Amino acid sequence: MPLWKIYHPAEAFSIADKKILSERITSLYAGIPIPKFYVVILFEALAQDSCFVSGEPHNRFIRFKVDQIARTLPGPVIREWWIRTIDEIIAPFVKDRGYDWEISIDETPFDLWSLQGEIPPPFESAAEKRWVKENKASPYTLAEKLPVNLILTPGISDR
Repeated sequence: MPLWKIYHPAEAFSIADKKILSERITSLYAGIPIPKFYVVILFEALAQDSCFVSGEPHNRFIRFKVDQIARTLPGPVIREWWIRTIDEIIAPFVKDRGYDWEISIDETPFDLWSLQGEIPPPFESAAEKRWVKENKASPYTLAEKLPVNLILTPGISDR
């Protein structure tokens, strides 16, 4: 899952804005691909004078807090690309409207997560491919935990 918590001034986003931004965020992850239902976005409206930066009220600030579990970002180049990609997606809703913003991403261990009582299937597994197609969690077999393209490595030959 990616769980996005967006802390924003109450007037920052209309319902239509929230829908469009949520669709853009979901499409980003669906392109990986991961199941769309993994993507959860919570908009947390803040009352006037409820956000402080440098000890002063800041009523034009938006904070994006992202928890990622389904995938991790391997290495600094991909991490930079990911942050810049996110900045591009949110720009029409923050930068172009004159808001200050901040993004942080935490990566939680994959094995500390479940959906509807199911442990998510491994990356590139047959079960994960099915979850993407069906867009829902469902039980899977041991055989479905295997990668779609199973490549076996050579065994130890010096025995």
